[in-house]
Amino acid sequence: MLNSIIIMGRLTADPELRSTSSGLSVTSFTVAVDRGYARTGEERKTDFIPVVAWRQTADFVSKYFRKGSMIAVQGSLQSRSYEDKNGNKRVAYEIIADQVSFCGSKAESGTGNYDSVSPSSYNNSSADDFASVVEDDDLPF
Repeated sequence: MLNSIIIMGRLTADPELRSTSSGLSVTSFTVAVDRGYARTGEERKTDFIPVVAWRQTADFVSKYFRKGSMIAVQGSLQSRSYEDKNGNKRVAYEIIADQVSFCGSKAESGTGNYDSVSPSSYNNSSADDFASVVEDDDLPF
C-alpha cells in the first residue's frame, strides 16, 4: 500500500508554532493549490489543503515560511472523524508533512530560493551547519 502526496502552492496565513503537553512542536497551515486545468470560459479553481507538520519540520516551517510563501509539501493523507457541535458526524482530511521545501524566487515568495535546503538538513544540523548551506544574502531577514 502507498499513501504519498506531494503538493505545491502558497501559504494562506503565517504558520503558528505550538507545543503539545509533552513538548512536541506542531504547526498547522493551509496551502492554496491551483488546479492545473480550467473549463473554457471559466477561471482556474484553487483548492485549500490543510497541512500538519510535527517536530523539526514544524520548527522549520514556522521559522522560514510566511503568508504567501511558495512551499512544496511531501507527506501522507490522513482522515479524522469527529462530531460537530450539532452532533453530526464529519470527516476531515489533512496532509501530515514529512518534508517541506522552498519554491520560487525571492521576488515571487519573499522567502528566497532554497531548493537545496530541506527539513532533513535542518533537523540533523547545528545552526552553524545550516548557515553553510544557505548564504546570508539568501535569508529573508
